[in-house]
Amino acid sequence: MAVKNKLPLIGISGCRKSFDNCDYDCAPHIYMEALEKNCHVMPLIIPPLGDHLEFDALINLFDGFLFTGSSSNVEPYHYDGKKSVKGTLHDPHRDSTTLPLIRNAINLGVPVLCICRGIQELNVAYGGSLHQRIFEEKNMLDHRSDINQSLDERYDVAHEVHLIAGGFFEKLAGKTKINVNSLHSQGINQLGTGLKVEAVAPDGLIEAVSVKDASQFAVGVQWHPEYKTEDNSFSRALFKAFDDAVWSRNQMKCLN
Repeated sequence: MAVKNKLPLIGISGCRKSFDNCDYDCAPHIYMEALEKNCHVMPLIIPPLGDHLEFDALINLFDGFLFTGSSSNVEPYHYDGKKSVKGTLHDPHRDSTTLPLIRNAINLGVPVLCICRGIQELNVAYGGSLHQRIFEEKNMLDHRSDINQSLDERYDVAHEVHLIAGGFFEKLAGKTKINVNSLHSQGINQLGTGLKVEAVAPDGLIEAVSVKDASQFAVGVQWHPEYKTEDNSFSRALFKAFDDAVWSRNQMKCLN
């Protein structure tokens, strides 16, 4: 019999990183901090082991998944894209884990929040494609941040996004525009089948999506709501909505 009132478990997408000639499976602490401040949950990092993971068992274990941002990019062969420019960072271990995990988790009704690389993975998992270097696209903004700046400067407001009328994000915000940060070079090109646009940048780039037929919370954002959530009412509302969905699944599992 399931144990009632246990903290919901949130699976955090792990990345494969190399430090001092040793590989680590890890995730940025900033996402754990955002969950700690805004959600009553227990986060656990999922090692990027690809097919070595039993996805069905993994999905059954967790009450929600948060797919984080990363310095690496989804490898373009996953969406029939052109070969990456030399020097582009990739993480095939993460790709082989997150791409199948996202789709399967949503199909089984597990709440999913995708941030930055996460929304790109969500789009690719649903058959969409990506701009690899937005700053080289005609009439598009440079959505990157300056790595030489402080974190506060890098994560400062960069531009506004328009929230689609009647959409989940517009209802959550209670208005049609919000200001967001911007720290990415890739972004959605062709929208994945089954995804709904929730927000767009001034240059038309898709900044947020939801999954049309998802039975639970399943959304992605291109910006970084996890940074200093205490200073941003929309970020707090977004994490609150995720927390509510996670707790709903947790309680349903406890009743079964």
